[in-house]
Amino acid sequence: MRICHISTRLILGGSQENTVLSCEGQARMGHEVHLAFGPIYGPEGSMLDRVRAFRTDDDRVIHTHEVPDLIREIHPLRDARALAHLTRLIHELDPDIVHTHSSKAGILGRLAAWHIRKRRVTRPAVVHTIHGPPFHRYLPCRTNTLYVLAERIAARRCDRIVAVADAMTRQFLEHRIGCPQQYTTVRSGMEIEPFLHARDTRDHERRALGLEPDDFAIATVARLAELKGHDDLLDALAEDLRTDPHLKLLWIGDGWWRDRLLARARDLRIEQSVITTGLVAPERIAPLLGAADLLVHPSYREGLPRAVTQAMLAGLPVIATDIDGTPEICIHGETGLLYRPGDTQRLRDLVRTARADPTLRERLAGAARDRATREFSAAKMVEDLERVYGEAIELAKGGAGGRADAPDPAAERPDP
Repeated sequence: MRICHISTRLILGGSQENTVLSCEGQARMGHEVHLAFGPIYGPEGSMLDRVRAFRTDDDRVIHTHEVPDLIREIHPLRDARALAHLTRLIHELDPDIVHTHSSKAGILGRLAAWHIRKRRVTRPAVVHTIHGPPFHRYLPCRTNTLYVLAERIAARRCDRIVAVADAMTRQFLEHRIGCPQQYTTVRSGMEIEPFLHARDTRDHERRALGLEPDDFAIATVARLAELKGHDDLLDALAEDLRTDPHLKLLWIGDGWWRDRLLARARDLRIEQSVITTGLVAPERIAPLLGAADLLVHPSYREGLPRAVTQAMLAGLPVIATDIDGTPEICIHGETGLLYRPGDTQRLRDLVRTARADPTLRERLAGAARDRATREFSAAKMVEDLERVYGEAIELAKGGAGGRADAPDPAAERPDP
């Protein structure tokens, strides 16, 4: 098959890693794989070097195509240019599958693919992956309305919609986006082996980070950015961090809010207890997690957070916000501990409980590791996508599924 993936930004992030691993796995299976993406900028880093360096044993590569006007922000003129660029690209490549990722690339990519589809009747089949909803309670109502309308239009120009968590399917259907038979859940896979061996270099990593043997390190893997919850960690644990020199925060990642967050830590007189790694290569995540004792994931919105799964694979107990797809892997009291976003008192209590009870930490971490190992390998994700692609191609041939002219049962439901 010839497969064309389209992603908005190829920065270091969960959806981007999912996309790149899909491309690599499909190239190894013998498919011709293309990846189109928008400009890469900012402190979050890039996955482009990895993509360009990839080569299979039989010399297959991932063909890359930059779309200069495919930007994250809403910009009518540049969006129109990006749509035209993607339409020309899909026309030239003539792929069997167009697989879009993230909101902007998902909307423009599906519209472009369907424009070509109308000319050729059966090609390409169109698949979209929801890594996280673009609409959420922290956006202005007008912006949410625009995103929902755009997603409704794009869903009707799509054969299959892949959700990384069942929660994503529920949220989209509640907003009358697509119809139930379009959706399927494919867990976001990852390279699990490095995380299973994350603790092999634990002592070395702890020394490099300046951690003492008796220190209790709470890791967070996320961009230092809005809605990631770093402020909640400071609010919840500032008092404990001031009074206990052996309690440390380990912030893995970088972002636009770095200076502001570190200034807050100084104002709270806990700057010596906050360790920041800055931007790190993806292969460094596993050993850094292996140096920690607990992961806290305080994010306010997610799809299915990779950081939580990675920590579980690394044998870390996890405390996370009870949002979106997180409770599908972090089951409270079984594979982790959950709290409501913004409930800093509850977060403080859970951290204190977990720190004081090594037996609890060991039980949660063991159960979580077993489940994550079964469900989240990159190989399983690529295998599941093969099934989805086969279904999408059959739907394209038969004129069913998400075709624009197909009936949409969701359209008859009232707005929630």
